Amino acid sequence: MHRFLRAVGFSSIKTRHELDKLVGVIMDQPNLTKKASLGSENIYTEITKEFAPHTGITLRGEYDKLGFFYLEHYFPYCESMLITSHEDITVNKRVDTSAFTGMCDDLRIGISMIFYLQNAVDYIHAGCPENTPCKAKLSLSGLSLGGCILLGIAQDNESQEKKSLKTHMRNQLVAKAKNGDQEAIDSLTIDEIDLSTRINRRILSEDLYSIVETSFIPYGSESDNYSIIGTILNWNKANNPYTNEDIYELLVNCNDIVINICINSKDLIGEPMTGRRFKGTIWMQGHAGFVHI
Repeated sequence: MHRFLRAVGFSSIKTRHELDKLVGVIMDQPNLTKKASLGSENIYTEITKEFAPHTGITLRGEYDKLGFFYLEHYFPYCESMLITSHEDITVNKRVDTSAFTGMCDDLRIGISMIFYLQNAVDYIHAGCPENTPCKAKLSLSGLSLGGCILLGIAQDNESQEKKSLKTHMRNQLVAKAKNGDQEAIDSLTIDEIDLSTRINRRILSEDLYSIVETSFIPYGSESDNYSIIGTILNWNKANNPYTNEDIYELLVNCNDIVINICINSKDLIGEPMTGRRFKGTIWMQGHAGFVHI
C-alpha cells in the first residue's frame, strides 16, 4: 500500500483486495485521462479520479496495441491552484518506476527543492531533454501523515514591511553569490554569524517557535520529503465520500513559498485557523506548466 493514501482519506485501505477494488473504481469512473505515445505499440497513460476537492489518486501505466492496460504504479495527490514559482525546473526519470522527479532552485529557500512530478504526460509532450533546465510555471503541494497547529506570531505592518525588505535584499545577495560574487558571499556569511549569535541569546529566555516563524528542511532519506513550519493563509475541511473520512486542505506560506497541503483529520493535532501555523512533514509534489519547445 502507498503510505500516503491515508493523507487523502484512505486510511482504511489495508489489503491488496481493497486496493484492487479502488483501482477498479478509478478505471471505471475517471475524471481525467492523459496519454502520450511511447512508440508504435505502447501508450503511456495517466488516469486520475478526484475523491475530494483538489485531492485524489492517479494511476500510471501503458496501453498495448490490443487495448490492454498494464498498471505500473499509482500515487495519491493534492493539487494546488496557485503558481508557486516561475524558475526553471530540471526533471529526471526515477530508476525504479516510470515516475519523474523535478528540481527547482528558488532563491527564497536557498536550496534546491525536489518534488514528485504529478503531470508526467505533459512533460513527455513538452519534449524537454532529461536533466536539462526547462521553462515552467510550478505549483507545489504536499501530503502529510502527521502535523500540529501552532499559534502565529503577532506582527504589525511596520515589522512586516521590514521583513519583506530584508528578504528581498537577501535574495539579491544569494543570486549574486550563486554567480560567484565574493562580496555577496562574505556579506551572507557575516549575516549568518550575526543571526546565530542573536538566536543563541534569545533562546535563553524565549520559546523556540516564537523565534523561528517558518522553516523548510529536508527530512529523512527521501529527497522529496520535508519538515516545514508555515503560516496558514487559508484552510478547508472536506469529506472523502468513498471512505467518509475528513481531510484538511491547508494553504501554507513557508519562507514566502505557498504550498497546498492535505492531511487526514485524524493526523492533525489542533484546530487550523488563518494566521496560525502548521508544523509537520510533507511529501512534496509539483504540477509544472511546461513551455513547449
